[in-house]
Formats: sequence, structure tokens, C-alpha cells
Amino acid sequence: MAKSDPVPYWDILIHDALVFDGSGETPQQLDVAIKGSEIAAIGENLKSGGAKQLIDGSDKWLMPGLLDIHSHFDLEVEVAPELPEAVRHGTTTVINSNCSLGIAFGKQTNHDRPEENPILDCFARVENIPKSVLSKCIDTAVTWDNTGDYIKHFDHINLGPNVAVMVPHTMLRIEVMGLEDSISRDPTDDEIEKMCQLTQIAFDQGFVGFSSDGLPLHYLANDPHRNEKIPAQHATVKEIRALGEVTRKNERMWQCTPDPDNMLRTAVMFFMTSGRLFKKTLKMTATAAMDLNTNKRAADGLLRFSKLLNSNLLKGNFTFQALSCPFRVYADGVTTPLLEEKPAFRELNAIEIEDVESRRKLLHDPAFIERFRQDWMMGKQGFNLARLQRLLSIEPTTFSRNLSDIEIVSCPNEIWDGQNAGEVYQRLLNYQATNGSRGALSEQEAQEFAKFPNPIQDDADFILHLLREFDRQFRWYTITANTRPEVLKKLLFHEQTLPGFNDSGAHLTNMAYYDGNLLTLKMAAEDSIGLVSQAVKRLTRDPAELFNIDVGSIAIGAQAD
Repeated sequence: MAKSDPVPYWDILIHDALVFDGSGETPQQLDVAIKGSEIAAIGENLKSGGAKQLIDGSDKWLMPGLLDIHSHFDLEVEVAPELPEAVRHGTTTVINSNCSLGIAFGKQTNHDRPEENPILDCFARVENIPKSVLSKCIDTAVTWDNTGDYIKHFDHINLGPNVAVMVPHTMLRIEVMGLEDSISRDPTDDEIEKMCQLTQIAFDQGFVGFSSDGLPLHYLANDPHRNEKIPAQHATVKEIRALGEVTRKNERMWQCTPDPDNMLRTAVMFFMTSGRLFKKTLKMTATAAMDLNTNKRAADGLLRFSKLLNSNLLKGNFTFQALSCPFRVYADGVTTPLLEEKPAFRELNAIEIEDVESRRKLLHDPAFIERFRQDWMMGKQGFNLARLQRLLSIEPTTFSRNLSDIEIVSCPNEIWDGQNAGEVYQRLLNYQATNGSRGALSEQEAQEFAKFPNPIQDDADFILHLLREFDRQFRWYTITANTRPEVLKKLLFHEQTLPGFNDSGAHLTNMAYYDGNLLTLKMAAEDSIGLVSQAVKRLTRDPAELFNIDVGSIAIGAQAD
């Protein structure tokens, strides 16, 4: 393939690798030559004499760099632009500003309201990033105040991977309406028009899509708005449709999250993908296709709905993002996104991380204890709709609240490190029923059991005691989804999904799926080389084409990443 140049001059020649080119076709044993930043030649037995560097690819796979389509590196890339955790896991392109959050409009502070800090207010609680860390990043790294300067600044930092960004709906609303108004009233027609104009400008500058949000776990972090959802969730249908039309016209991607508390609104948004209804298809991707422990039917329902949207009837282009592994979520006491699902849990999460005293005061308040118990025990007792949904495994929630699903990682009482909370609870019940003669595994455990309310009322009492005693030193995790391997594999390779709900860069103390793409490849490798080829395509060329990014292929002239 390089016959016109008898002495080729290449920077790198990778010799005799098994090449997966991103097409999904059967891989071939080939040589690949690179000059500058592009692939210069592909073939068998390419001449190595003119290459500056020769890499032996025998017994190795060569594939395009992987895309992480759901990341939150917006601030991290400003302080660590090499993004080593992403790159070392094979990711060479990240897509930022998911879930309506980003920093494209700069700090967005307001001289008339100095107490407001929109980036901190939006990121701290949604992404579980400490305010002290966020403040340092904002103060030192964010120097622009518009989307154009934001895009340009990437030319002046030493990026590890390629970085693509979307227009973040929450920050767009703040830019046009101000933080206070963006959560307290509907936008005017002029404000909707201004949002559309700014979105069009951003698309012209190279933004690859638009991100919205509906997940009912996303709350602001500062007073007086701690009980308010982030601005994107206050958007009107008229506003969403207007912004959707700008995105459709520019053939960009619309990223969204469903609102399980308002499925009608969610369905209206999802139907925007329809080319039949709106004359032109809108590309859409949504989180997330997961096999929930609390709702075993949810994933199948999502896939059927996606199939309907993509049918000839509606002519959509809709894809659910899938997570490539069990959905393990860690918590430090109450600090976890899972405890944003219920009102009483949110009361605890709204308190500043460092404010131990206020949490303990609330945890000793009889009225709060009753609210907490009501939320914790919902569906576990009585005869009601919540109980029926729980029995049928169709609960509209993610966190099961079963002690048997909680694994203790560490706590000041180290004898419980690595133990299952449900087993500890059963030993406590035995200890109390026998007046301390049985149940405890050791004298140390008996001393801990003696501190619990006696008799303990229920498992809500048990978890309340642990939170009062240990606060954030009680570190635990639970696996809420993707525990059935055969269902997980189906979701990852289903025609209605793409792997990639990695959430990289977010929830750093709660979950980190930087290796999500590699886990997809591992699962495929355990099956067949043909499935590996399909996995590579789903992690490279498919998302690159969806987001219209010039990466994801091994071909002459393609970017060599």
C-alpha cells in the first residue's frame, strides 16, 4: 500500500498486530505506519527501514482509541489536562458537560448576588466533589466568560486525550436567566430565544451536542437553594422543544436523563428524536440501560421503548447508554447519590460534609427520626401500593434499603470491616433476644451491641444508630444493578444501546468506572474474537459517528490515536 515510496519515512511502524479497525469486521494481522498524527499506511510486511520507531505488535491487539461518551472531567481537565486515569484505561476521547453541567460560560458569578457561585452550587452535590476542591479549581483555572474563549483555551493546555464538549442546559439557563430566576420562574419567550442563540453560537464554535437533565437526584448545594433541583430540571416543554430544534438543525447530539417521577415529561422529550413527527431526526442518547435490582422489568421496558422510537413508524435515532459492570456505589455515612432518592435522606445530604454536629443533631431529632423511618421502611411493611411494587420488584427507586445489600467497608469498630450489614443486624437481634448470652462474635462486638437501642425497633433503627455513632467514618457500599451477568451482557451488546455510561470524573468517592470500556472488551474476549470486533466498533466508530467526531477508525489518513 506504500509502493509509490520505496523508502517510506514514518515516525512509528507497528508490525504484525491483530488490527481491529473499528468497522466490526474480522480483525487482520497487519502493519500500521504513522506519520505525524495520522495513519500513513496499512498493509502486510511494510518496510521498517524508514521508520524512526518500530513496535513489535505480534501477539497484541491494535484498535482505535476508545471513546468515553459520559464523563465529567470538566474541572479536572483544567488542573490535570493529561487525564491519566482516562488515558491509562485506553480512552483517547472524552465527552464532557454531560447531565446539563459544565463550565463553558465561565464562573457565572453575579456582582449583585455575591453569595451565588453557580459552578460550586451545581457540581458539589450532584457530582459529590468537595466544595474546597471545587473552589480552588474555579478560582485558579476558570478564566473565560463565554463559549468561544472556552473552546479556544483547549489549544493552550497539554491535553492527554481529545476533549469534546456539549452545551450544558443548567449553565445555559443560569447564563440567560441568572441562578435565582432559573429555579424560581419560567423563562420568557425572549429568554428562550436567547438560549437558542447562545446554543447556535456554541455549535458554530465546535460544541458536539446539548446536554439536559431530569434525574431526581440532582440538587443544588448552597443556601438558600439546598432543596431545589438544578436549573435544567425547571425547564419548560416549550423551552426544551426550542433547544431541541436548534440541536436537530445542526445535526448534533442531545444527551438526556429520564425523570422517573414524571414519565410523561420524559416521554415527550424522548419523542423529540422522531423524524416522522418533526420532519428531521434528532440524535439522542440517554442514561441508562441497567438491570436494576429493585425493578427487574425496567431494562426490557427501556429497550422496547427505544425500539419504538427507532422504528420506521417514528424514524428516530435514539440510544440508551449502558454500564459495563455491576453498579457498585460507595458511601461515607450519608454521602452518596443514592441517598438523594428520599426526602428525609436528602435532609442529611444537604448538610455540609464538614458539619458533623448538625448531622448528629438532626439524627437525634424525634421528628426527623420518624421521617427517616417512614422513607427507609417504605414498601417493607403494611398493605399498600409501595409494598406491592416491592413484592413485584417494580419499585420506582434504585436503592433497595435492604441491609443484606449493604457491605461495610470500614468503620471505627474494625471488627465489622468487610462484613454484611444484614448479618450484623441479625446477630444484634439474637444478642438482644437472649439478653446478651448469644449473638455477639466477640467481647468487642458485645460492647458495640450494648450501645444500640434495646429493643431495637427495626432495621431503620439499626442504620440510624450507625450514622449517629460513626457519621462519615461508616464507609459502605451496595450494588444496585447489573448483578445478573447474562442480562448485563445482553444490555451491553443490544442494538438499542451503546456501552459508555462510565460517569468518569464524577462521584470520585462513590463510584469510578474509568475501566468501563475495558470491562466491555474483557466480556467480549471471554466470548469470541467476533464479539471483540463488535465491542471495538461499539466503543469507537459507533459513538464517533453519533457525536460526529473524526476519530474511531484505523484507516489511511485517520487520526492516529
